Amino acid sequence: MTMTPSELKAALEAIVYAADEPVTPDQMARALGVEKAEIRGALEELMAACQGDERGIEIRKVAGGYKLYTKAQHHDVVRRYIKSLRPPLRLTIPALETLAVIAYKQPVTLPEINEIRGVNCAGVVQTLMERRLVTTAGRKAVMGRPILYRTSKDFLMRFGLNDVDELPSLKEFEELARAALGADAGLDQAEIVEMPAVEGAGESGEAAAGAAGKKDSATEGS
Repeated sequence: MTMTPSELKAALEAIVYAADEPVTPDQMARALGVEKAEIRGALEELMAACQGDERGIEIRKVAGGYKLYTKAQHHDVVRRYIKSLRPPLRLTIPALETLAVIAYKQPVTLPEINEIRGVNCAGVVQTLMERRLVTTAGRKAVMGRPILYRTSKDFLMRFGLNDVDELPSLKEFEELARAALGADAGLDQAEIVEMPAVEGAGESGEAAAGAAGKKDSATEGS
């Protein structure tokens, strides 16, 4: 298929707009019969064209592909609109802390999560899976072969990340969580606590995903 540069950019914009999940260059190349290098060049031009203040949307590289997003300066307006249609995805402090443990320590088993948080997190992990923020990642090769957990592609999409290497510090993660999950996503500012660093979490995970300063009940929910 022979396409002019303008036609190619228009076709790519239409594909990214129509897709429910991030579209990879491979998928676009197969659909349009165009080399990946040409696809990437056209995508870079499209992304640059969306940077002007007159545009309310932008194309971002997330979860290994490309997806259309509203710009940060319009998030308040869009959030108010979305909230008028359906309630936001709510997370309690225990759920956010457990999500942070999984995000910064992944892949991680439930016993490891319990040890870090100092409380039974089975119910919270199940809730995070039901909300498609967490998924399984096989089993650990130790006695009992416990299930490993990791963050999902939906997690990357909700937080606007391309991969987990882009995870910010815990303080930034909390701010990102409030923005991604709704300003009133069950997070009480007075309840936000500093958590000890997780060994091996790396520089981006400083003070991330450790046990909270307070202990939650073994039956805590989401």
